[in-house]
Amino acid sequence: MRADFQHIQRFWDHTHDIEAARILPGEYYVTDSEQVIVTVLGSCISACIRDPMSGIGGMNHFLLPVEPSSAHTHTHTDASARYGIHAMEMLINELLKRGARRSRLEVKLSGGAHVLDSVSGAQVGMQNIEFVRWFLGSENLTIAAEDVGGQTARKVYYFPQTGRMRVRKMVQKSDQPAVVREEAQYMATLKRAPVAGEVELF
Repeated sequence: MRADFQHIQRFWDHTHDIEAARILPGEYYVTDSEQVIVTVLGSCISACIRDPMSGIGGMNHFLLPVEPSSAHTHTHTDASARYGIHAMEMLINELLKRGARRSRLEVKLSGGAHVLDSVSGAQVGMQNIEFVRWFLGSENLTIAAEDVGGQTARKVYYFPQTGRMRVRKMVQKSDQPAVVREEAQYMATLKRAPVAGEVELF
């Protein structure tokens, strides 16, 4: 069954004169249409992946690499896109379902800023960067470009048809607190909410 993206917010991006789809933490989106996918990242990571020949591409958005209970396994498949291990699998699976070829996949990364610490005091952003690099290496997928780390949040625009990834750093102090607050609230939600959903791996 294909993913249901009806819940994804769509709007007209007047800056780029194109239809846009905005994704939030724990979401992903895939399209073969001429669209831009937009998200805002602090400690979170987004992987932007496409097949240049088929024109199919998408983006995910995750805050934590894996479920706390599976931090050393990277093998669980019964979960939603809220965690990186599942967000990556779900995005790649959807691309392949729609006709993308694994051998042609182009990957670009963004996010992972140091704006949020975990309960243990570790940098969530760095954990995410290390995880996504590990995951892609284990899948033999090459990173074509990345804009990760640092101290500031980012707004990311990804154009799957062309592969362009535009990153705008939120250098204004007034922009930072909202992103940090939203991620902290989302992290608290992850700790309370049960994991749901199922991933069928290819």
